[in-house]
Amino acid sequence: MTETVHDVDEVLPAGKLFTLGLQHVLVMYAGAIAVPLIIGGVLKFSPEQTAMLISADLFSCGVITLLQSLGASRWLGVKLPVMMGVTFAAVGPMIALGIGTPGVDGARAIFGAGIGAGIVAFLLAPVMSRLLKYFPPVVTGSIIGIIGISLMEVGVGWAMGGPAFLAQKVDVAKLTSMIDSAKAAAGGAALTSLPGKIPMIANPNYGALGNMAVALAVMIFIMALVKYGKGFIANIAVLLGLIAGCIVAVGLGKMSFGNVGTAPWFNIVTPFAFGVPTFSVIDIVTFTIVMIVVMIESTGMFLAVADIVNVKLSPARLAAGLRMDGLGTVFAGFMNTFPHTSFSQNVGLVAVTGVKSRWVCVVGGVIMIVLGGLPKMAAVIADIPQFVLGGAGLVMFGMVAATGIRILSTVDYKDNRFNLYIVAVSVGAGLIPLVAPNWSQQMSPLLSPILHSGILLTSITAVLLNLFFNGSKGHGPATAGAH
Repeated sequence: MTETVHDVDEVLPAGKLFTLGLQHVLVMYAGAIAVPLIIGGVLKFSPEQTAMLISADLFSCGVITLLQSLGASRWLGVKLPVMMGVTFAAVGPMIALGIGTPGVDGARAIFGAGIGAGIVAFLLAPVMSRLLKYFPPVVTGSIIGIIGISLMEVGVGWAMGGPAFLAQKVDVAKLTSMIDSAKAAAGGAALTSLPGKIPMIANPNYGALGNMAVALAVMIFIMALVKYGKGFIANIAVLLGLIAGCIVAVGLGKMSFGNVGTAPWFNIVTPFAFGVPTFSVIDIVTFTIVMIVVMIESTGMFLAVADIVNVKLSPARLAAGLRMDGLGTVFAGFMNTFPHTSFSQNVGLVAVTGVKSRWVCVVGGVIMIVLGGLPKMAAVIADIPQFVLGGAGLVMFGMVAATGIRILSTVDYKDNRFNLYIVAVSVGAGLIPLVAPNWSQQMSPLLSPILHSGILLTSITAVLLNLFFNGSKGHGPATAGAH
């Protein structure tokens, strides 16, 4: 009798694995390199040093993705189709550290804080996994829904061609003087918040009709492939849509490969390239808050993926995934990069393609490792315009929101009207950072990772309201496939 292999564990042919893995890499690449670019600028790194940060980031993303999806043991790795990358939740604290201590010393402090916080997260993982019983469908659906809604902000930004406002380069000297004055006023101590606002100017290319037209064309092309494509063609609809969008962008003169010529062919990623990390208790505590946010958000991501691939997420499996978040962040600190988390962008891709095999993400991890050592190849992907990605993003991120809505459709609202209040208030709480980005400006900057995470605000609100209205009756995680 032949044992049935679950779709998650199915090993596809090599050609399909590579193509589908590349598709995952293209979707997450822009987000993966964004944080090193931001922090490299804050640290006042040279182009060569920033390139080292990017290579280290890609290499670490690949290794951690491989371990998370493949699983290093029964205690490490969620063993689901998950791609890992640097978390944006840590950007605020890292900027504060970088401004207070620019240069290599600031980088070493950031890496040390990440290592310390990663160790704490690793130890907290079993405790966090026990919270899974507080995630019934009314809570899970609300969280997954807000994940998709939050991602739409990213997708729309891509489709518009980039951020609405850009840092005003002409005022860099003024900004530097402002930072130095703030440091002097603080007695030379590291700053815990930005000294004023960075001067911004409107992005003249934001919302350009040509950008939006290409994004729309990519989206329509993807939807046509999903409807009329057969088999593997439908599975790689996003990849083919991105390729078609790039061809159009080249034809319109909106895409060039200028970065490819200047990028080196090879780069060896080594531990402690910027020196041995330094450790500060205050910095570790700050980053630990970030990692708690990351673990709660990861719980939502893992629940979303598990639902899509029809796998029950047990507390033991969740703990293994959260441990890998912590261990991956420790590894990242050793390899000169930043705290890691599962990338929500790729959750939507799993839903769009219908390909449930975790081996696709294992191969995606290998591709990221290769890109970390071959900067010229990485530069080719980096040159893809954001508005091309926007067309695909709107489809994928909408699929994440739709998954949350589907879960919420199974919730009993007729006989339990309290569930309506749980969904209404928790989703509303998650929308606060989106509709009012500066809502917490009167509060401590240390709370920024918590107050600016719509996913976390929804999670906390939904869990507490469910306990308040439903008590023990509302306990029990959503079981994938039981909807």
